[in-house]
Amino acid sequence: QVQLVESGGGLVQPGGSLRLSCAASGSILSLGTMAWYRQARGKQRELVAHITSGGSTNYVDSLKGRFTISRDNAKNTVYLQANSLKPEDTAVYYCNAVIWSAVRPGIPTEYWGQGTQVTVSS
Repeated sequence: QVQLVESGGGLVQPGGSLRLSCAASGSILSLGTMAWYRQARGKQRELVAHITSGGSTNYVDSLKGRFTISRDNAKNTVYLQANSLKPEDTAVYYCNAVIWSAVRPGIPTEYWGQGTQVTVSS
């Protein structure tokens, strides 16, 4: 079984920062592209950023310069550093990863975390 567990969300004032973490665990053979998505109340889930296994990154244009995605392959963990937060960044942030595991040998499978709430408010 494979799990993604996010942490680091919470309440932060406008202009503040948060660092989200997502750790993958279980019978993992290889981690592919990892990503962060977010979903605000009443809106569709949207991509924030993704990072390949080799470290190449891509961001949604509106968040470039404020959000930084990184990963530690030795820890099977992906991070999202969010700076200069705005009230409109309030959302549930979800981790996503493509994983090759012993559960489905040879088949890359997409997994999601349970989400972590980020609230930006004074």
